[in-house]
Parts: sequence; structure tokens; C-alpha cells
Amino acid sequence: MAEAERPSAPRHPAAAPLAVLAAGAAGSAYLYGTNPHQSGHLLPQCPFRLVTGLLCPACGGTRMVYDLMHGHFTQAWLDNRVLLLASPFALALLARWAWEGLHGRSWRPGLSGRGVAVVLGVAVTWMIVRNVF
Repeated sequence: MAEAERPSAPRHPAAAPLAVLAAGAAGSAYLYGTNPHQSGHLLPQCPFRLVTGLLCPACGGTRMVYDLMHGHFTQAWLDNRVLLLASPFALALLARWAWEGLHGRSWRPGLSGRGVAVVLGVAVTWMIVRNVF
């Protein structure tokens, strides 16, 4: 049987959430020692900021995570309030995804088209508000 015709082995339902957790842990470990508030840090340049000169939600999110890991809760709030408020919900979804996967069940949270529009609308609104004020 040719390589392209071989059926792939099914992945365990926990593979994807555990990969996301591992990537998050590796990124957090790297970020812990790299201060994004200082110029000359070793983080990749934000393409949105490079093109527009504006801060995107991920720019503030990176600084927020750094500040949370170092116990600077007030600064984390100032970096990205929206993401800080949304983080417990995202972590709960990740925990549920991992829990279901570890128990051999495939689980995927559903988000309607309206839900996607709300999330994108909040992100765009927050980006505009934080760059204007």
C-alpha cells in the first residue's frame, strides 16, 4: 500500500488538549524570563503592530500573562482587562476538554455564529478602546 493510501491511526481524544497544555506551559516558561515591558526583549515582533503601530489584544495579553506570573495583578489588569476577565472561562473550557479527553471521550465546545461574532466584536472594540484612550 502506498504511503498516501495508508489510513492514519486514530488519535487519542486527550492528544490535542494535552498538546495545547504542553505548548502553553512551554510558552509560559519562556515568557517568565522574558520581560515584554522592556524594549529589546526576545519575543517575536507583533505583525499587526509592525504594520499599523497599534497594539493588538495579544500584545496586552502577553504582558498580562507575564505580570500574572510575577504577581503584578494591578499591572495585569491594566495590560488587558478583557482577556483577564475572559481567562477563567477559557481555562475552564481547556480543563473540560482535557478531562473529557483523558476519559476517552471526544469533546468540542460549540460556539454559534452569533457567539463568534460577539467574541470578535468584543476583541475589536477592546483593541480600538485601548489604542484611543
